[in-house]
Amino acid sequence: MKKFIYPVLIIGFVLVLSACGGGSSTEDESANEGTRSQSESSGNTLDITATNWEFDQENYSTTAGEVTINLTNKDGVHGVKVDGTGLNIQGDGSGKVTLEPGEYTIRCTVPCGTGHASMQSTITVS
Repeated sequence: MKKFIYPVLIIGFVLVLSACGGGSSTEDESANEGTRSQSESSGNTLDITATNWEFDQENYSTTAGEVTINLTNKDGVHGVKVDGTGLNIQGDGSGKVTLEPGEYTIRCTVPCGTGHASMQSTITVS
């Protein structure tokens, strides 16, 4: 029985780790350390790219009103939930949400490995 349990545990562990991918990014690592802290959106569309345990920006900016959020998964499979709204995108896709002025936290909704709990960013709405 023990011979059966260990391979199953190892396979499960590998699947959990592979949910967000496992390779290293070919992008310049300094670009992922907050050097692009704010992005002005064009119109009311936000483009968010998710990679291994992080979004491409720490802060996104837009204006109040209806906002289309586009999620692209570059490494692994991720989702986006905007706190305080009903928006929840799973995997690559888009969704529309009406945002009032203020700050909103976005979080990954797909358990994607050890960095999942800290995978969040902010939307600043003016």
